[in-house]
Amino acid sequence: MACQSVSIINMDEQALLGLNPNADACYRQKAMVYFEQLKESQDAWEVCAEALAKDIYSDDHVKFFCFQVLEHQIKYRHGGLSPVQQQLIRETLMKWLQCQLMNSQPEKPFIRNKAAQVFALTFVMEYLTHWPKFFYDLLSLVGLNPHGVDVYLRTLMAIDAEVVDRDILHSPEEVRRNTLIKDGMREQVIPSLVESWYQILGAYQQSHPEITCQCLEVVGAYVSWIDLNLIANDRFINLLLSQMSVEDLREEACDCLFEIVNKGMDPTDKTKLIESLCQVLQSAGFFNVDQEEDVDFLAKFSRLVNGMGQSLVLSWTKLAKGGDVNAAAEALRALEAKVPLLLQLLVHDDDDISANIVGFCYDYLNVLKQGSEWQSNMLQVRRGGQEAVEEYWESDKFPLLTDQQKTNVEVIMLAVMKKLTYDEEYNFDNEGEDEAMFVEYRKQLKMLLDRLAQVSPDLLLEAVGRVFNNTVQRWQTASFMEVEVAIRLLYMLGEALPASHGAHFSGDTAKTSALQDMMRTMAFLDHRGLRHSSPKVRSRVAYLFSRFVKTLHKHMNSFIEDILSRIQDLLELSPPENGFPALLTSDDQLFIFETAGVLIVHGESPAERKQALMRSLLTPLTEAFRLLLVKLASERDEERRVALADCLSHAVGFASRTSKAFSNKQTVKQCGCSEVYRDCLQTFLPALSCPVQRGSLRSAVRSFLHRMIICLEEEVLPFVPAASEHMLKDCEAKDLQEFIPLISQITAKFKDQVSPFLQQVFMPLVLAIFEVLCRAAEDNDQTAALEKQMLRRSYFTFIQTITSSGMNEVLANQGAENVERVLFTIIQGAVDFPDPIAQKSCFIILSKLVELWGENNDPSLFNLWGGKDGMAGFPDFIYKHIVPACFLAPLKPSFDLTDAQTVLTLSECALTLKMIHLRRGPEFIQYLQEYLPSLQVSPEITQEVCQVLQQPDAKVFKNYMKAFFQRAKL
Repeated sequence: MACQSVSIINMDEQALLGLNPNADACYRQKAMVYFEQLKESQDAWEVCAEALAKDIYSDDHVKFFCFQVLEHQIKYRHGGLSPVQQQLIRETLMKWLQCQLMNSQPEKPFIRNKAAQVFALTFVMEYLTHWPKFFYDLLSLVGLNPHGVDVYLRTLMAIDAEVVDRDILHSPEEVRRNTLIKDGMREQVIPSLVESWYQILGAYQQSHPEITCQCLEVVGAYVSWIDLNLIANDRFINLLLSQMSVEDLREEACDCLFEIVNKGMDPTDKTKLIESLCQVLQSAGFFNVDQEEDVDFLAKFSRLVNGMGQSLVLSWTKLAKGGDVNAAAEALRALEAKVPLLLQLLVHDDDDISANIVGFCYDYLNVLKQGSEWQSNMLQVRRGGQEAVEEYWESDKFPLLTDQQKTNVEVIMLAVMKKLTYDEEYNFDNEGEDEAMFVEYRKQLKMLLDRLAQVSPDLLLEAVGRVFNNTVQRWQTASFMEVEVAIRLLYMLGEALPASHGAHFSGDTAKTSALQDMMRTMAFLDHRGLRHSSPKVRSRVAYLFSRFVKTLHKHMNSFIEDILSRIQDLLELSPPENGFPALLTSDDQLFIFETAGVLIVHGESPAERKQALMRSLLTPLTEAFRLLLVKLASERDEERRVALADCLSHAVGFASRTSKAFSNKQTVKQCGCSEVYRDCLQTFLPALSCPVQRGSLRSAVRSFLHRMIICLEEEVLPFVPAASEHMLKDCEAKDLQEFIPLISQITAKFKDQVSPFLQQVFMPLVLAIFEVLCRAAEDNDQTAALEKQMLRRSYFTFIQTITSSGMNEVLANQGAENVERVLFTIIQGAVDFPDPIAQKSCFIILSKLVELWGENNDPSLFNLWGGKDGMAGFPDFIYKHIVPACFLAPLKPSFDLTDAQTVLTLSECALTLKMIHLRRGPEFIQYLQEYLPSLQVSPEITQEVCQVLQQPDAKVFKNYMKAFFQRAKL
C-alpha cells in the first residue's frame, strides 16, 4: 500500500489490529509498515490527528499509535509543515484535551504521558513563534478539572525534560533555544504558573493526593531556575510544611523542600531560609526521629536534612573565605545546631536513612578540620585582611576541637563502626542487589573513617583499639560479623591514619604500643585465619593478609622474620604424589608468596640479609622444580603428566609473583637479589625443551622472562638467546603469537644492546611465522583463521617495534632476498588483508622505513634484488610499491571508512604519503601528477591532492584524504 493511498478519512482498520501486543506476527508486521507510511507521508498523518481530535477510537493502543505518529511529525518534520498543518496540530491537541475534561474516566497513564510529550514538543517548537499563549490557553481550558490538571502537570514535567534536564545532551542550537524559552517563561508566565501550582496544592490535598504529589514534583523541578521568592515565601512554605504532616503527601513534600533548599542563592539568605524551615519542622515534631516509624518517610527526611546541612556548610565556606566573620559565625552556629539531628539519622538501624545523611556528616567533619581553628584565628584574620584569609585556607593543621565537638566525633566514630558491620541477613553465598547496595554504603562509611582520621587521629586510634581488643579477646564466642568488622577496622585504620602519624608504629612509645598490640593479636596466621577449618575462610584471609601487608609494610619491620617463619609451611609446593590436600590452593599461595616478597624487599635489613631471606624463600621452589621436571620427562601416564606440569608451572608462577615486590626505589640489584633470580632462570629455562606438556610450561617460563626483563634488566640478556632457540622449535601459531611480545619487549627496552642477537634471530623467527601462516587449514576452521590473523598482527607489531626503535640495521643486514621478502609482506599486509589493526601497523612501518631510507638513492643500500624488477634502491621501491599501497588499500571495498579503526589506518596511510613528500620533495609531486591519472583521478583533483599534500599541517591532509576516498568510493 503506497503512502499516497492512505485515506484522510479512514484509517487502515486491518493494520490497526496489529497494534495489540497479543496480535499475530503478520498483523504486527503490517502495523509497523502502516506506521512508517503514516510517518513519511506529507499529509496522511492528518488521519491520526482527526482520530485524536474526535476521540474516534476507544482502543488504548490505537490512541497511543496516533500520538506516536503525531510526535514524529512534530519532532522531525515540523519545519516542513505548512502553517495550516501546524495550526491543525495545535487544534488537535486542544480538542483532545477538551474531550478528556468531559470523560468520566481518565485515559491510561501511558497515554497521558505520551500526550504530555507531544504537548511539550509542540510547545518547544512553537512557544517563541506561533504559540506564545500556550500556557494561558492550557490553563484557561483545564481550570481545576482533575483530568485536565493531570495532563497539565505531566506536560510541565515533559517540558522540563525537553528544556531543562541537564542529564540530556543538547546541541548548541538546542541550548540557545532552551535558554530563550526559559527567559521568555520567566518574563511572561512563571508567576501565573506558580499561582496555578498553589491553587492545585490547596484544592486537591484531600480529594486527589496523587495530583498533589504530581504538583509537588513540578514545583521541585522548576524551582532550580525560576525566581525563588515566588516559592520561598510564607504562604507557599507554610502550605508545603502542612503537607509534611499528610501521610499521602509527606514524602513528595520532603522532596520538594529538598529542591528548594538546594536552590543556588546568597549564602546569608540561604542560612536564614534553612533556619526558618528548621524552626517550623522542629516545632512540628519532625526532629523526634526516634518516634517516627515510617522508614520510607525518614529516608526522604534524612535526604532533606542532608541537603540543609550541606547547604549550611557551603554558606559557611563562602562567608568564611569572603572574610564576613559575623555571617560566617552565624552559619557555623546554625550548622552545629543540626548535628544532634545528623547523629540520630546516622545511627538509625535502616541503612538507607543512614546513607542519605553521609554527605552532610562528611562535610561537617571537614568543617571541624578547619572550622575550630578558624574561630580562634578570626581576630588575627580581621587584622590581616584578605591575604590572611587566603593564607588560613591554604593551611592544613589538625583542628582544636571543643568538648562538644569531640563528643560529636566520638559518636560519629561509634556510628561508623556499628554501621560497617554486616547484618544477619547478608547472603555471602549469593550476593544480590541488597548486598551490592551495602557494599556501596560501606565505601561511603570508609570515606567518613578516612576523614575522622584527619580530624582526630588520636580519638580514632583509641576508639578502634577499644572495639578491636574487646572483640579479639572474646573471638571464640563473638559472631563472625563482629570479628570481621574488628579486623576490617584495623586495616582501614592503617590506610586512614595520616602520614604524619607514622609515629603510631614507631617513635612515640605510647602510640606505638597501641597499634602494634592490635597487630600482634591479629587472627591472620593461626587457626582463626590461614589455618581455619573452612577453605573459603583460608582463601579470603590469604587475600586480606596480602592486602594488609602491602598497605602497612613500612611499619612491620619488627615482625618480618617472625611472620616468614610462621608461614613457611604455606610456601611449599604440593607435588601430586604426596597425597595430602594442601591448606591453600595455588591461587591462594600466590598471595602468600607475594606477601613474603613484600616483607623481605621492604624491610629495613641490609642487602645481604635480604638476599639470604629471598634465597631461603625461592630455593625450595627451584629444588623441587628440578626433581619434578625429571619426573615429568620420564612419566608415561597422561593424567600424572598434567598434574606434574601444573605443579611446575605453579613453582614458576610463585617465583614470578615474589618479584612484584620490587619497585623503582627498591630494585632487585639494590636488594642484592639479582643472583637469586638468575639462579631461578637457570633452573626454569630447561623446561622450554621438555617434550611433554610443552604449552603450559612454555607459558609459565615465558611469563617469568617477561618479569625478569623488567626486574633484572640487562642481566637477563645472556639467557635470551637460549630461551628463544627453545621457543622457536616446533612452533604453533599460538606459541609464536605469545613469543613475539617477549622479543618486542626486549627490543623496545634494550635497543642497541640486543641488536646483534636480533640480527641473528630475526630470520629464524620470521621464517617460523611464514611457515605457520602458510599451513593449510579447513575452510570453516574459525579458530585456526583467528589464530593466523592474531599471529599476522603480532608479526607486523614486531617489525614495527624494530623500526620504531631505530634499529634499521636489524632488517637491513638480513640479505637482499630476505629484505625483499619482508618488505613485500608489509606491502601485502597494508593492501590485501581486511584487518585495519594490521594495516595500521604496516603503514606505520612503511612511514618509518621511508624516514630512515627514503633519501638514499644508492642502489647498493641492500643490493636490492640484483636489478630484478627494474629496482634501483629504496626510492624506486617507494614509487613502485609504497605509493600504490597508499591509494589501493583505501579503495578496497573492505576498507570501511565508517569504522573507527579503519579511519586510524587511513591517518597512518596519509602520514606515510607526507613522509614520502618530506624525503623526496618535488620529485614526489611530479610522480603523483603522472600516477593519479592512471587511477582515473581528474587533473583538477590531482592538482588538489598535490596542493594539500604540500601544506605543513598533517591534520589538514589527513582530513582531505578521508574526503578524497569517500568521494572515490561513491
